[in-house]
Amino acid sequence: MNGAMLAGALVGLGLYLLVRAVFPPRPGLAARLAAYDAARRRDQEDARARRVSPTLERVGGLRAKVGRELVRLCEARGWQLRSIRADLAITDKSLEGFLATKFLLPAAALLFIPVVVAYFALLGVGASIQVPVWICAIFAGLFFFFPDMQLRQEAAARRQDFRHVVGAFLDLVSMNLAGGRGVPEALMTASAVGDGWAMLRIRDALANARITGRTPWQALGGLGDDLDIAELRDLAGALALVADDGAQVRKSLAARAASMRSRELSELEGKAGERSQSMLVAQLFLCAGFLVFLVYPAVMRVMAS
Repeated sequence: MNGAMLAGALVGLGLYLLVRAVFPPRPGLAARLAAYDAARRRDQEDARARRVSPTLERVGGLRAKVGRELVRLCEARGWQLRSIRADLAITDKSLEGFLATKFLLPAAALLFIPVVVAYFALLGVGASIQVPVWICAIFAGLFFFFPDMQLRQEAAARRQDFRHVVGAFLDLVSMNLAGGRGVPEALMTASAVGDGWAMLRIRDALANARITGRTPWQALGGLGDDLDIAELRDLAGALALVADDGAQVRKSLAARAASMRSRELSELEGKAGERSQSMLVAQLFLCAGFLVFLVYPAVMRVMAS
């Protein structure tokens, strides 16, 4: 009797799922409007990312499918991920690829649970699966946070390079202003000097501002917001305040460039001091190992006697 009831329940559940799959429920108006707004916002963000960085990473295959689903999930829950988006923008990586990596790496670690269980069984350690499960769970946790750490380190290094380029850019703008050019022409001329990735970002932002009718300082402020570069935001605010006075702009840019160079020099001196201290510790360990090497024969001779 129980078997017949269970079989009937399974058949009924299967028929219900089949009907739902063949005739899916029609989404309501609110759901359709939300999906339309999400798709439009995603297209706008992709277009803006392409304008800011033409070399943005392109993701295909399984990563693209998983990444798109995870992006939709984040948008549905209202997760902005501003810091992650800024780090991805400055490293030329896509949000879909990043989220797919964060999901697929822990999943791959969990898929190795049967392999670890079989390996433990071959070693004769035991038939319990708790230890293999815990080992794979620890590795899954490490793999989940590994993309964040890697992205943060790479973004910090690229931001440091970008700040160095901004300092040189300010000097070039100041020299162009001293030559009699206006602020927009000085900015465009200065951005056309270098061919590095940071100068290309600045040049593309200024070119897009000219096409869209925005001011150059608004474009620099938007680029600073996208890449989380405080120096660009400060530069945009300063240009917006004194854009009409060429002498004041030149003095302000020269002062900012000098302060950025002094700060970079202080940071380099601090890093050099840290490395010298680490070298001193390494030398102390080397001396301690040499002393152990000298004392070991005498100690062994005394202990043997």
